[in-house]
Formats: sequence, C-alpha cells, structure tokens
Amino acid sequence: MLRTERHARILEHVSARGAVDVTELSRLLDVSGATVRRDLQHLSRLNLLRRTHGGAMAGGTGPELPVRHRTEHRRAEKQAIARAAAELVPEGAVVGMTGGTTVTEIARVLAARGAVTIVTNAVNIAAELVPHHDVTLVVVGGYARTESYELVGPIAEKTLADHHTDITFLGVDGISATHGCTTHDQLEAATDRAFAASGDRTVVVADHTKIGRATFARICSLTDIDHLVTDRSAPADALARIDATGVAVTVV
Repeated sequence: MLRTERHARILEHVSARGAVDVTELSRLLDVSGATVRRDLQHLSRLNLLRRTHGGAMAGGTGPELPVRHRTEHRRAEKQAIARAAAELVPEGAVVGMTGGTTVTEIARVLAARGAVTIVTNAVNIAAELVPHHDVTLVVVGGYARTESYELVGPIAEKTLADHHTDITFLGVDGISATHGCTTHDQLEAATDRAFAASGDRTVVVADHTKIGRATFARICSLTDIDHLVTDRSAPADALARIDATGVAVTVV
C-alpha cells in the first residue's frame, strides 16, 4: 500500500470513528505499530488529526480530506468512472471541470484522446494539461483552496457567468435524492454551482463513498444535473432514489 493511500485510509477511519488506537490501525492497514505511529505523527504535524496517548482522534482541518491524500485512494474505481464519463463528451465540445480526483482522471483521458477545450478552476488539472498542445485550456481565477487545489469565489463565478460549456463534470463530496449535490466549503459550493449553470449538460462523477451522503454546503439540487456516473459499490437504494428524480445513472 502506498504511503499516501495509507494516510487517506487513516484519516477516513478517524473521521468515521472519532478516535482510534495504534493497534486498531495496525490491524486495519497490515503494517507495524511503529509505521502507524510515524504516520500519525506526520498527519498531526499537518493538523489533519490530533495525537492521543496510544492513538489519535479527529481534529485539525475537519472532515474534508485534502486532495493530496485522496489521489491514490480508490483509484481503480475513479479511473473506470472517468473512462465512462469521457465517453459522454462529443467531438469538439467545450468541457467544464471542477476539482477533484475523479475529475482529474477524466482530464487525463480527454487529454490523451486529442483536441479538446477544457475550462477548469483546478490548478492541479491545469498543470497536467498545459504540456498537451492539442488541449485548449482556460483557467478560471479566484481564491485558492489548499484542500482541493481549486480557485473559487466571486472572480471565478464572474468568469463562468461570461462563458459557456457544452458539458460540465462536477466533483462532489456528497450526492443524495434528499439533499442534492453537496461539498464541504461554501465558497467552493457557489463556484461549483456557477459551473453547473454555465453548461448545457452537467454530469456528476462520484465514487460509491459519496452516494447517499450529504456534507455541509449545498451546490445544487438534482434537478440541476443531468447524469451521475459512479461505481458498482454504490448503495443500490440511494441510487434508485436518485434515478427516480430523473437523473440518468451510469454504474461502472
């Protein structure tokens, strides 16, 4: 298991349980107690959790897992979602992309395919696309969020209001029939909402952990999106409720 994936699993486990001990994490990750203690010390220095005697507890920046710790986690599922989502992009389309690890995988698929125009507020996606001469890249400016590598806020929203996309890929932290599409940050939610409004078609890409979940800030209702692409581990009951709202659902 890669170190970044191990850190992601630790943070998710701590967030879900509130507090954990070294022995529990050692069994979960199949690594030594010494490795776990080093990991916890590193994550504590980053203010992502709080060390306790014999373990750790939730704390620091809160429940949002920074993108640098999500890159390798569930990557196979995200790549499968990305391949299916990329098939929805017609030739010559202008594509909007918010931040997120699954959306990043879509950018990689489209860049490898050839000529495409991509509008994004994610600096990590922009950095990957710059060397691709066949990609026409438009970067939306704004206030930088260190957790998601996204540029958000009024500048981003104004730019998006003045542009049009044929299809927008929206990364979310939660999607449910009751609460719609949600994320952890209010500024990010408003910018994501502007992305959805700028596109003829809005596609949410989310792995199974996001399905049926709601987080702090509402992006939009399900009436504002057209399609959801997720993986086969998504809860069937939550997907059925989303499908019943009229959103097309693709499971890969």
